[in-house]
Amino acid sequence: MPPLLTPYAPQNALIHASSDEDAALTWLSEFSTRPATLRSYRKEVERFLMWLHNRNQHLDDVKRQDVLDYQRFLANPYPAERWIGPAVGRSKPEWKPFTGPLSASSIHHSITILGSFYGYLNQAGVLGGNPFRLLRKPSRQKIEEVERYFDEAGWQAILQALRQLPANSEGELAQRERSRWVISLLYFSGARRSEACNAVMGDFFESRQRWWWRVEGKTGIADIPVNDALLAALRRYRLHLGLTPLPEHRESTPLICAISKPGSVLRPIGDKALYLITREIFQRAADNCSDAACREKLRQASTHWLRHTAASHQLQAGIDLLQVSQNLRHRSIQTTRRYLHSEQDERHDALQKLGQLDAGDTTAS
Repeated sequence: MPPLLTPYAPQNALIHASSDEDAALTWLSEFSTRPATLRSYRKEVERFLMWLHNRNQHLDDVKRQDVLDYQRFLANPYPAERWIGPAVGRSKPEWKPFTGPLSASSIHHSITILGSFYGYLNQAGVLGGNPFRLLRKPSRQKIEEVERYFDEAGWQAILQALRQLPANSEGELAQRERSRWVISLLYFSGARRSEACNAVMGDFFESRQRWWWRVEGKTGIADIPVNDALLAALRRYRLHLGLTPLPEHRESTPLICAISKPGSVLRPIGDKALYLITREIFQRAADNCSDAACREKLRQASTHWLRHTAASHQLQAGIDLLQVSQNLRHRSIQTTRRYLHSEQDERHDALQKLGQLDAGDTTAS
């Protein structure tokens, strides 16, 4: 294919890019210190470039109509056998760019990322326009917003699924213990998937007779309080691995380990593997759930729902809003307030103060 940017790459352009891939890699390199953001952005840009190349188009060919076409494509990737496949690692031969059609909110997320990508190329003097910015503002779009946390029924179904995990062999036992640890870790800490994958046991430490987990995430380094339930789950997992009950100072053992043969060096799991572990639990929970709405939510849930659930359940337990915001490391307390469902309940209860209309007896005399 011809090089991408010849018509739009003047001598005073601020980056060097001679192809679609060069432009994308240059932009993505700006996020090298933010692994979770990098993964998310790379996935969306890769999908878009694959779609463009399938149409024999380049980044500088894209017009508003193409953006609208791409939105429709995300809602129904076609043909399915080319684009849709199982949730497996990128290196697997059966990997495909999608595991199914995207929801309205996921489509909006994708379009927002691509708009930022084009904005970067505009500012770099490589492209002369941004067709994604011609769309109506998101606030005017009808985007389905799903409450991405588990209510009581969903959460109980997850706990039941954990209790029912088989342990009839060494392999099943190892998977069961790791799954219990993963759900406990993400629920009690509210940690992001990338934070859990990148952590080691030595990140847990004791200070003033209290245990903490020091994480490095998108908002920097912070200490998450470790309650007794999470500490008990850590002890159980470590004993299963043949380790001492509690971590040693600067211990380098991965916080979540890949399943290996006895005596082997313990290795960390990848981001995708952690996603698949949680997805399996959610699917098992859905299979045991009698409520149709609950089943639907469980089947579409991702690992990040555990973080949202952690925030919701902490607030429901009466933990102070500011403390929950600090635990979740939100940049703004308004982000945490979204999970304060009690405020919505109070508004609903308050409206009950309005009595029924009494228009008198309308029965004909």
